[in-house]
Amino acid sequence: MNQRKSLLLTPVILPFNIIYTTLGMAIRKLVRDGLIVRKSFTIHSRTRARLHKERVRKGRHCGTGKRRGTKEARMPSRIGWMRRQRALRRLLKKYRSQRKIDKHLFHKFYLASKGNQYKNKTVLIEAI
Repeated sequence: MNQRKSLLLTPVILPFNIIYTTLGMAIRKLVRDGLIVRKSFTIHSRTRARLHKERVRKGRHCGTGKRRGTKEARMPSRIGWMRRQRALRRLLKKYRSQRKIDKHLFHKFYLASKGNQYKNKTVLIEAI
């Protein structure tokens, strides 16, 4: 914090040597006497930032003109792939534990889902 900006010297005529003093004790005495007062800091409100964030959550301000990164940078296809694989594998494990499919079918569908044969869970369920 800049000390000169945060302090306010009262418009009382002070001797020249006291105004430009660098001794801590002398400064503290002037503060005690009320000749030097600390300025109140200006407030930087975050209200507008919060409102903007809320609107972006709703999908506003996200059009083509507001986008800086590529499609891949904004939402990597790898993450989409990982999410889909995890969902399919969860489903397969659930079906195996419920005895809807045996371990051989499980292995077959597991490898097929890894090979990108099923776009989503619905397609996989239809295949089973």
